[in-house]
Amino acid sequence: MQIGQVAERTGLSLRTIRHYEEMGLVSPSARSKGGFRLYTDADVDRLMVVRRMKPLDFSLDEMRELLAITDRLTAEDAGTEEQEQLREQLSGFHRIAEARCEKLRAQLRSAEDFAATLRRRLDGEG
Repeated sequence: MQIGQVAERTGLSLRTIRHYEEMGLVSPSARSKGGFRLYTDADVDRLMVVRRMKPLDFSLDEMRELLAITDRLTAEDAGTEEQEQLREQLSGFHRIAEARCEKLRAQLRSAEDFAATLRRRLDGEG
């Protein structure tokens, strides 16, 4: 699929997709005869991983590292020992993501409390 279709499927802008390509996070699997970027479903999946990491404040280097880990985990030549190490690294990313999600939940609770306070004041209750 072309970049416009990918943008529509992922909710990312064309500029963002190109930026992620420049940063080495995702590359189109092919180019058309006219030079248009062509993406596969696997390319879209990679973009979605990056998109989901962004709100959790993962750096570009961390995104790159996680993508490399997942690539190696699915590689046919990865040995058992290497897979164990990769799973441990993946587990570290999981722990970080969970902690950051909890922080966002706490921020959301605070924001909702504030909005409720404003609502009560508007309604003359506070």
